[in-house]
Amino acid sequence: MATSNAPDSAPPSPGARPSLHRIEAVVNAASGGVGPGAAEALAALVAEHGYTLNLAAPTPDEVGAAVKAAVDAAPDLVLILAGDGTARLAAELSGADGPLIAPLPGGTMNMLPHALYGNVGWQAALAAALTSGEARDVCGGRVGEHTFYVAAILGAPALWGHAREAVRAGDLRTAWRRGSFALRRAFTGEVRYRLDAKTSGEAEALVLLSPLVSKTPEHEDGLQVAALGVKSAQDAFRLALTGLVRDWRDDPGVTVGESLRGRVWAQRAIPCILDGETQKLSRQVEFEFIPRAFRALATS
Repeated sequence: MATSNAPDSAPPSPGARPSLHRIEAVVNAASGGVGPGAAEALAALVAEHGYTLNLAAPTPDEVGAAVKAAVDAAPDLVLILAGDGTARLAAELSGADGPLIAPLPGGTMNMLPHALYGNVGWQAALAAALTSGEARDVCGGRVGEHTFYVAAILGAPALWGHAREAVRAGDLRTAWRRGSFALRRAFTGEVRYRLDAKTSGEAEALVLLSPLVSKTPEHEDGLQVAALGVKSAQDAFRLALTGLVRDWRDDPGVTVGESLRGRVWAQRAIPCILDGETQKLSRQVEFEFIPRAFRALATS
């Protein structure tokens, strides 16, 4: 597809309706929420709104390189229609001073797209972004060398993410093995933490929430930290039930605080889920709040 030769414009200020002359797009048709024909459909929808773009539809092994090339082209906007990890990669590569990013829901959990566009399909999210989207600075956090923009889960419960990935890949034998391992590691209370060099404690897992989704006015200038004190299967079921009927942070097994930075350590490597994607950390890791992580073309 053609790329407009219009001159580059200055980055739009936060909250402003940006001028979109140069748009790059990366579509991973192999991602769970995308499928065949998505690249053509995305290009047609962009054209309907009067824009041209340069589109890449790489193989799964080439997605990372395609995202980097799209960001390095320094367009006004980078559209990403792929999985959760690709959306996080695009935001990470762009950073606070790079092009606007529009991560469309094409993955399994779609945590970042849903936070920016609501719980809608990618076509509706793209149409809304192109029609009324505004430039927005998005905050986030960093755990070790990895960034996140919605939520991070550190501790044994994150091991269930590995089983979920195996199910998604259709490998039920691996899913069973990983699920059994996660169950054996559960309820060990092995994660220890220290927040802002003040508060310390021990938990089954530590959940870090960005202000993008914390939904509490007092947690706008730091990460909301929830320590899960789940000690048994009964506690886990109670916490799950609490999440169905009200805010899970109201559960008596959850301790909530706020932190700009902190440290987490354990006797073994720490399992972790960042914005829906599993990671493996060392036995000790530091985390911090990032006030300006990247710029999004957002509607929510």
